[in-house]
Amino acid sequence: MTLPKLINVVLITLTMLAPRASHAQGTQWEYDRHVVFDNSLPDRSYYRSQGSFVSPSELELVDGKLPVEERHYVTPPNCLRLKWRSQRGGDWRVSLDLRKFWGGLDFSGAALSFRLYSESDLTADASPLVYLTDANGEGTPSIRLTGPLERFPARKWVRAQLPFASFVGTVKPTNEPRFDPRRIQTITILQGLDDGHAHTLYIDDVKIDDDIPNDATAPRAPAGLSAKGYDRHIELTWAPGEEADLQRYSIYRSFDGATYTAVGIQKGRLTRYVDFIGQSGKSAFYKISSVDVNDNESPLSNAAPAATVAMTDEELLTMVQEACFRYYWDAAHPVAGMALEVIPGDRNLVALGASGFGVMALVVGVERGFITREQGAERMLKIVRFLARADRFHGAWPHFLDGKTGKVIPYFGKYDDGGDLVETAFLIQGLLAARAYFDRDLKAEREIRETITDFWKSVEWDWYRKEAASDFLYWHWSPNHGFHISHPLIGWNETMIVYLLAIASPTHSVPASLYYTGWAGQSEMAVRYRQGWSGTTHGDHYANGNTYYGIKLNIGPVSELFFTQFSFMGFDPRHKKDRYANYFENNRNMALISHAYSIENPRKHVGYGDDTWGRSAGVNAGGGRATPRGDNGTITVHAALGSFPYTPEESMKALKHYYRDLGGKLWGIYGFRDGFNLTENWFEDVYMGLNQAPITVMIENYRTGLIWKMFMSNPEIGEALKKIGFVVDPTENRKE
Repeated sequence: MTLPKLINVVLITLTMLAPRASHAQGTQWEYDRHVVFDNSLPDRSYYRSQGSFVSPSELELVDGKLPVEERHYVTPPNCLRLKWRSQRGGDWRVSLDLRKFWGGLDFSGAALSFRLYSESDLTADASPLVYLTDANGEGTPSIRLTGPLERFPARKWVRAQLPFASFVGTVKPTNEPRFDPRRIQTITILQGLDDGHAHTLYIDDVKIDDDIPNDATAPRAPAGLSAKGYDRHIELTWAPGEEADLQRYSIYRSFDGATYTAVGIQKGRLTRYVDFIGQSGKSAFYKISSVDVNDNESPLSNAAPAATVAMTDEELLTMVQEACFRYYWDAAHPVAGMALEVIPGDRNLVALGASGFGVMALVVGVERGFITREQGAERMLKIVRFLARADRFHGAWPHFLDGKTGKVIPYFGKYDDGGDLVETAFLIQGLLAARAYFDRDLKAEREIRETITDFWKSVEWDWYRKEAASDFLYWHWSPNHGFHISHPLIGWNETMIVYLLAIASPTHSVPASLYYTGWAGQSEMAVRYRQGWSGTTHGDHYANGNTYYGIKLNIGPVSELFFTQFSFMGFDPRHKKDRYANYFENNRNMALISHAYSIENPRKHVGYGDDTWGRSAGVNAGGGRATPRGDNGTITVHAALGSFPYTPEESMKALKHYYRDLGGKLWGIYGFRDGFNLTENWFEDVYMGLNQAPITVMIENYRTGLIWKMFMSNPEIGEALKKIGFVVDPTENRKE
């Protein structure tokens, strides 16, 4: 089909007002299901883009990506800059990658829309083209980015809306859907007519939405704005807006109390914003407005002043703990009270392991005064009552639950529709710490303890041996597929806590010998398993004994640092050892090796060093180990900060650098974001349920040992350690 014929069938509406997105009556607009791009954390180029050109055509790129523009924007503080020259015989194209949600969140809407600003008049023939590709690789034909206008106006923000139906060829002759707009993966903009002229087009506020009648009624101004200063940032909070079509809040800052400038936005369902000032002793004033889906903006709120103030090391630790704790308090599922897998993501995907960690963070929150004990008990009741009616499989919960119904979500495929013993162990670890903490003779706290005890007794750890004579515990069991996955639990990894709890179980225990045949097994199967994930013979017999950077490692291959955290948030490894090692010392050495690796920086990544270290699992983390294999330059924040009990000096250096030097990109409403890669100019704008709590909890274990004390006070744990053969280690070299 020729381009003129395509234009004739394109049903594109260009208007100065954004079309309203559809929403259920009384339900607030779901920002993450509609917004593709609002602004970029990195300020040079947009990480989720990729471009190329063939001479003599030209396309401005920074590190192969679209540049970020800070002088023009609709949603502050920046937009994307598309600068090109289309020449005969040449070509150019650039793609936006929309794969930003781990939680499987689909988009919702009937049209793709852009806000566009051209430096000069842009004729229809000179307009770039655009086509779409979904997650299955199905694509659309290309159509004009700017629609059927003969001339696009200069120096004026205009919305271009492209209904999916206008992309000819999106439906097969049989009417079987071909391209799935709910699962858009890439938006590709490419060269149109080779007019030979230079053009610059700014792109912002990219959405997937629906076209409904315009409404010029602005929402009400936000109420209750307050501001609080910290070491380098100011945090704003306000009362939630009630409008169903509320899209976002606009944040305005003034340093003189008179002239206000837009500095950022916040999603409409959130009522907290972080403004990173970057220095202590700086005063600022704030006002905010509400913006609906038609871009109607409310009057500004009342002003709220605040000032940053220098903080001590102890105050910084508390600040970090409280912010990360909010992930499990402010952002918990409203029905289940439990942690989400990732934010932003599917707001109904409840993660069991992350929730176990969140329960421990909840205890820290009560003890630190972030919430009252009554609030903590109320949340715990919501959690245990939800868990009591949720799906279980021989006492074990699945990896993910539907937060509304408590039904299993087989997120990792059809065989993942049953019990997950590792996630269950992480959850039980947290629940046992809570059982010990909520010890008062009050109705709520009695119910918490009794319900947790029922859970503890009903987990059939012995069932997950698969066979009565098995030397291993197995990760999964499905009511429909049995032990099809058949993944044995073999250390060294994050699963040590599974064996400890299985041996400690008051009703369904396994023999203590499984600790040494399974977790620390020497069988051919166990050795192959360790070699398979580590790619080395070092530590493949569980014991290691080699030296790295002058640091001896007794157990396991050099590994990801979450191995030293997930099983040790409740289990206190201090002053004790089994026949192989003192695990506090081994964990500390693992962290010190990771620190030394970053100082050496064998792959010469930008930023690695004494205050920038920590390789572990996370978004874009590669292999996650402190070895060149898999090291792609990504630092995962919880790796260093969750190591506080082991490496307090090194971890504090990292905390200060991450906050004071990188905080403008790395610090947000739930504390530190997942990770960053300075080599690639990348900061991940997500928070993960498995990462925020280790920061809160392990800092507390460093400061007071609270969660260690609570978990270890459960009498079953001490008995299990005796059965395994743990003994007191008086030689431990640790400053108390």
